[in-house]
Amino acid sequence: MNYLASIGSYALMIKEVFRKPTKWSIMKSLILKEIDELIYGSMGIIIFISFFIGGVVAIQTALNLTNPIIPKNLIGFTTRQSIILEFAPTFCSIIMAGKVGSYITSSIGTMRVTEQIDALEVMGVNALNYLVFPKIVALMLYPFIIAIAMFVGIFGGWMAGVFGGFLTSADFVEGVQLEFIPFHVTYSFIKVLVFAFVLATIPSFHGFYMQGGALEVGKASTTSFVWTSVVIIILNYILTQLLLG
Repeated sequence: MNYLASIGSYALMIKEVFRKPTKWSIMKSLILKEIDELIYGSMGIIIFISFFIGGVVAIQTALNLTNPIIPKNLIGFTTRQSIILEFAPTFCSIIMAGKVGSYITSSIGTMRVTEQIDALEVMGVNALNYLVFPKIVALMLYPFIIAIAMFVGIFGGWMAGVFGGFLTSADFVEGVQLEFIPFHVTYSFIKVLVFAFVLATIPSFHGFYMQGGALEVGKASTTSFVWTSVVIIILNYILTQLLLG
């Protein structure tokens, strides 16, 4: 019953976020601030992880191709498919649940503890719209980071494969181009947009409705990371079945 109550509260929160919007002159600066903190501030860790994940996928694929009959360009093909379909959209989103989700929960939770949210509501401001809506808009740019992650991941695979002596550059590029299906990129970006909404709203829910003091802020951050990751994994399965099944 607690889970059902939480789902209902979450749905009501989403409805409230889009009701009684804040003035655009104020909202604009809030959105730009969130873009800087949530999107630009996350690019470094995403690029770093994507590069080495691409390299690991290429090396592991090369080491498992022991049969000389199997063409070497399969390394490039496997790297491209792994990065585009799963590692860039899903793996990076789970990492973002830890980095961005914890930040959102702790920042909103701290405002709740210090009664800043109560002050906003007393002044007649829709606190949910003021706090959550800019985060939703900012994370709609999340596909931009994932596009960079895809490129960097494949580049990391090329670096590891070629400079590791597993195959030639021509073989890797040929594998990357082999049987390319453009809808796979579209599928990944659809997933990323759904994940972006989850990343913005579930941590906000746990931060906004938390109760207690500073210790509870830390607990709420941990809980939000767990549930955001769980929802991302479940939605990943559902969207894959709907779009590729």
